[in-house]
Amino acid sequence: MFTALSEKLAAVLKRVTGRGVLSEQDVNEALGEIRRHLLDADVSVEVADGFVERVRGRAVGAIALKTVSPGQQVVKLVRDELARMLGASEEALERPIGAQHAALLQFASVGPTVILLVGLQGSGKTTTAAKLARRLKLEQKAPGLIAADLARPAAREQLQQLGAQIGVPVFPGERGAGSGTLPEQVRQAVREAEKARCRTVIVDTAGRLQIDAELMDELKALRAATSPREVLLVADGMTGQDAIRIARGFHEGVGDGLTGVILTKLDGDARGGAALSIHGVTGVPIKYVGVGERPDALDPFDPVRMAGRILGQGDVVALVEKAAATVDAEATQRLEKKARSKRGMDLADFLVALKQMQAMGPMKQVLGLLPGVNAQALKAVNADDRRLKHVEAIVLSMTPQERADPAILTGSRRLRIAKGAGRTVQEVNRLLEQFQQMRKLLKKT
Repeated sequence: MFTALSEKLAAVLKRVTGRGVLSEQDVNEALGEIRRHLLDADVSVEVADGFVERVRGRAVGAIALKTVSPGQQVVKLVRDELARMLGASEEALERPIGAQHAALLQFASVGPTVILLVGLQGSGKTTTAAKLARRLKLEQKAPGLIAADLARPAAREQLQQLGAQIGVPVFPGERGAGSGTLPEQVRQAVREAEKARCRTVIVDTAGRLQIDAELMDELKALRAATSPREVLLVADGMTGQDAIRIARGFHEGVGDGLTGVILTKLDGDARGGAALSIHGVTGVPIKYVGVGERPDALDPFDPVRMAGRILGQGDVVALVEKAAATVDAEATQRLEKKARSKRGMDLADFLVALKQMQAMGPMKQVLGLLPGVNAQALKAVNADDRRLKHVEAIVLSMTPQERADPAILTGSRRLRIAKGAGRTVQEVNRLLEQFQQMRKLLKKT
């Protein structure tokens, strides 16, 4: 999402760091450019102006220092202020990279923790509810899902399908004679979840095409009925300035305000101003971001690390966390031993390694977490995830014997494999050549 903004900010800061001496005029010109780029990215005027003024105030002292490169100091000031704009505390800015940060959600000490998800129709509440439930399940929080969207056709059925997919129970409120009002139905569903030993309960509420009094009254009634510890707005990150208006509307309308925001579709090509403005405008923290359609595509939001990613400084911690969560450590150790053995890896091992890579997510997303891989560098990388699928199809079209000993692959066998995979013989040949080169390199290391 931040590709265009990241590219522009990186260009401005590169010019700043390239100068041995900085004057106040140099800083003002750079900050003027940064302000324009922030406004182009849909950041609200008040947030962009506040950002520039705070950096300018701190930069005056930074450029007077002789012991530290003034350009690097300005870059650090921009990064820190960007992190503050995204919701970072002073404590978070001083925390070493990779240090444990505070828990994102507040949990009740007694009884199930109720999390109310609110938002407009189409923002992705139902899929986000399932993604959050999957994450809480991995954190041993025993989640349950409640279908409180009785307005949208098939909303309950969709949540039930998602719940079955991730192995989380769903407690749908049934509309009909004697079922009571929506708040009564949801309150009863919370009791059922508690009997089922759920420690957290995520309530998927109804949305509207726009904020109206009826929706706000419904959400206030649900809040009163369930006493949630968290009221999280699910906001579509692709809606630009509208996301700020929506966040304000819900924050003022649901009673006692929101406790956090989940931004969806951060893997899209929108300009990203919503993410940079929501905290500054409402004071509400962003807690999670949706970065894809898969059930595991919900990441905790860390303002300091996100600021680094926007400025092309990468996020190695996120990369390590992603690897730890998706990569099979035992399988990796076996692959390492096999690679260093006399015989080396075969194509069956290569297929295992390929699946490990695919589990980490889209290749460009993973590469974007590496330091120095900025938006411009990512554009030049031909990281088409479909090619990995093509490679997988080719290897799966081989017999176990062929995978174990690629040397037996004659021309006729290669033709059969190409037809079976729906690829060309040239692609099969190229894969085999690359595999042999990789095997030689691994033996040398």
